[in-house]
Amino acid sequence: MSDMKALYLLVPLAPLAGAILAGLFGRQLGRSGAHGVTILGVLVAFLASVVIFQDVRNGHLFNGTVYTWMESGGLKFEIGFLIDPLTTMMMLVVTFVSLMVHIYTIGYMKDDPGYQRFFSYISLFTFSMLMLVMSNNFLQLFFGWEAVGLVSYLLIGFWHDRPTAIYANLKAFLVNRVGDFGFLLGIGLIAAYAGSLNYAEVFAKAEGLAAMEMAGTGWPLMTAICICLFIGAMGKSAQVPLHVWLPDSMEGPTPISALIHAATMVTAGIFMVARMSPLFELSDAALSFVLVIGATTALFMGFLGIVQNDIKRVVAYSTLSQLGYMTVALGVSAYSAAVFHLMTHAFFKALLFLGAGSVIIGMHHDQDMRNMGGLRKYMPITWITSLLGSLALIGFPLFSGFYSKDSIIEAVHAATIPGAGYALVCVLLGVFVTAFYSFRMYFLVFHGEERFGKAHHDHHGDHEDEEPSSDHHHGLAPGQKPHESPWVVTLPLVLLAIPSVLIGMITIEPMLFGTWFQSAIFVADNHVGLSQLAASFTGAFGMAAHGLVTAPFWLAMAGVVLSWYFYMRRPDIPAAIQRRFSAIHTVLENKYYFDRFNEIVFAAGARVLGTGLWKGGDRALIDGVAVNGSARLVGWVAQIARLVQTGHLYQYALAMIVGVFVLLTFWLNLG
Repeated sequence: MSDMKALYLLVPLAPLAGAILAGLFGRQLGRSGAHGVTILGVLVAFLASVVIFQDVRNGHLFNGTVYTWMESGGLKFEIGFLIDPLTTMMMLVVTFVSLMVHIYTIGYMKDDPGYQRFFSYISLFTFSMLMLVMSNNFLQLFFGWEAVGLVSYLLIGFWHDRPTAIYANLKAFLVNRVGDFGFLLGIGLIAAYAGSLNYAEVFAKAEGLAAMEMAGTGWPLMTAICICLFIGAMGKSAQVPLHVWLPDSMEGPTPISALIHAATMVTAGIFMVARMSPLFELSDAALSFVLVIGATTALFMGFLGIVQNDIKRVVAYSTLSQLGYMTVALGVSAYSAAVFHLMTHAFFKALLFLGAGSVIIGMHHDQDMRNMGGLRKYMPITWITSLLGSLALIGFPLFSGFYSKDSIIEAVHAATIPGAGYALVCVLLGVFVTAFYSFRMYFLVFHGEERFGKAHHDHHGDHEDEEPSSDHHHGLAPGQKPHESPWVVTLPLVLLAIPSVLIGMITIEPMLFGTWFQSAIFVADNHVGLSQLAASFTGAFGMAAHGLVTAPFWLAMAGVVLSWYFYMRRPDIPAAIQRRFSAIHTVLENKYYFDRFNEIVFAAGARVLGTGLWKGGDRALIDGVAVNGSARLVGWVAQIARLVQTGHLYQYALAMIVGVFVLLTFWLNLG
């Protein structure tokens, strides 16, 4: 076991070592040295994760402390690892996707002056995410939680001389602070009432906590804990209304979109709720809250993808929608289906983001889909891998997304928890919407007339994924043609396309209907979860064959056919619909006015509050009363004192006689 503990330590520390070397000694190492040490670190972490995965398959689990920081009042603050099937699945996803992104970055960022710094950041992110998923206590979980948020802030604003990037990373930071405040409250409640931060100890006391109420409020303690924890997940996993930061995070370079905002960081909230299943299963109110928030996100964020023209933002809104599906699964106690969709989504969404980045390279950093078209013959590898990723995203039978998404829909259909009916409508409509905007993007980019090399459309506020140097222009000049990306870009696309197709059919049986998550996820007897689907499961191919006659398949096909007809055959129809329903289109273009509401209510409110505190608190109270007021008081006392300090002896003698007379009078009255 000591050898395995060293291997556990190697997984997060290898990327950390690469980040430190590239960050501190980047100039000495050069570009090749910087990407070499970081790729080596992530590769070592991936290979070690594979070995640990095999060890866990053989039944060897681990839950122990690596380092005790301090102990206060019986509360231990420790660094420790929990190695079980849920952890190893996350370790493999994080390290594999990170490895693909590291390789891809060599080609995508080859001309960027911040090359070494970028590799240091993404390797540091990998370390932070691994510390989060491997934790066995809330202290380490919170450390990893905040660390991925910090590195995300650095990466979104990587091109720090662009005002839009600075605005986006500040927005992400502030919105996540709102969620993290709730998350910290939840951890605080656990520490106060359970007296421990260790997962196993807290879970052992869960039944007792569920019978308690919060002092002075009468609220069920477990409901308060779970909702506070989920508010943290709403921030990290971008659920309504804390979703507003994720689309703007596309200001960062495309590799970051794939690594952080599609495959790993945004799924931290999903992972956390699944890990906390012994707590959430004891509060139906919290589960209903999770369910409704997830269903709303799944459908209404999908609608926004329909009106986007920036290729990265379409994929970003699909991420929001798919995170909603995962959250819905959590709400109906189908935790296994949620993390199963987390895994399949990580591969095909990273593929779609990296495919979008490859298109951007071929289009000379033009992201507007209205300036594309017909790229299939110029970029065959990008085309076929993007098609495979799109089919996985819409849940086409036999593709990985089909198995995970259909499992979630079936679990919602079988659920009886309040809000399940609303959620079922949302996830079914979401299937059609996802297929429509996904293949709208696919057809506009890879098929139809070639619209590049012409006068470009105005981007209506869409932001370019551009290196900030002045010698780069957007789009292809007249006569220029797109080109396929170099092998360091296309190789990760191919390697991600393989699990996007195959991983679902290979792993569905052990992950959803076997015993793989038995030791990691708890489902109460009164919650249906996936039990009804398990009774009718006839194997991966049988499920795919049955999927051909189900409503989700035909809804998806309707979305594909309608997008083909609208954008390949009759492009005048979408334009006419936009004119006819201009009010709805305006609402969608303005993203339901969430940003405007935040600016008017919270940002303006903060400005009013700040101005009031500045003028009333700082200037009037502190400067006016405490500082200047005390000075004026001293001056006033001095002015009074000056009147009796004349320097004349006869006045002093008179004062002494009067004083003695007063004292004698007082003494005689007492007698």
